[in-house]
Amino acid sequence: MSQPAMINRYRWYELVGIYAGIFVFLAFILAPFVEGFSVSLKPLGLLFSSPYRFWPENGSFEAYRTMWVSVPGFARYIFNSFFISTIVTAVVLVLVVPSAYAFARFQFRGSGALLAAFLAVNMFSGAVLLIPLFRLMRSMGVLNTYFAMIVPGVAFLIPSAIWLLRTYMMRIPRELDEAAFVDGASHFYTLRRVILPIAMPGITVVAITTFIGSYAQQFIFALTFNSKTEYMPLPIGLYAYFGRQEVIWNELMAASFVGIAPAVILIFLMQRYLVAGLTAGAVKQ
Repeated sequence: MSQPAMINRYRWYELVGIYAGIFVFLAFILAPFVEGFSVSLKPLGLLFSSPYRFWPENGSFEAYRTMWVSVPGFARYIFNSFFISTIVTAVVLVLVVPSAYAFARFQFRGSGALLAAFLAVNMFSGAVLLIPLFRLMRSMGVLNTYFAMIVPGVAFLIPSAIWLLRTYMMRIPRELDEAAFVDGASHFYTLRRVILPIAMPGITVVAITTFIGSYAQQFIFALTFNSKTEYMPLPIGLYAYFGRQEVIWNELMAASFVGIAPAVILIFLMQRYLVAGLTAGAVKQ
């Protein structure tokens, strides 16, 4: 006799509580975005009018047109953020995949201390290390270049990426490695042919989190290590809407939504591959 579905085991009032909790959670998550979108549709003179209206009566997309005029070259800022985040993600994956495999499969002296050190690195704010990083970037001769933001981004995102991917690879049965070794495969061949296909969902998760982290943390590095507009990322472009006399809030919100659109689209496309990988892994014998 087949067992009833898990959702059918809840009573009606338990289902009401579950869905109510989900609704409240989503309301807290989505409310700032809805409010920001509402602000982008309002004329600047009506943003602080009384009484407050959550949704504008005569809203328009005018701010989405004028934002390009207020900050010329805003498309360049978006491209720079996307380019920097893509390079950072690629470099992190190249370095993290073999490192996570080594930490997951081999027991060597100092591995625990090294992992703890990686975790401790994430406890330091980027602002604390700005002066040492500035001196390092200057000695490397990469100030006012893309590398001035790529190098710190990679350094700060590698530790968390190693921990995430190591945890995923530890769940892959060691018998797969042993079977490959019996057939004469090397560690590199085993990683490339056996482990990587199975670990693709975990690698996709690491890629998504790394891309988001790089896309979000570029402001302080760009403000310190760059003075050329052609290399500035999106956060600096958004900061340009903060004028000396006033903040152009409606254009700032419009620019924020336009700026994150490429990242959201990319993450959505990668999420499809993530779900497909998880489904394939669940039924693979």
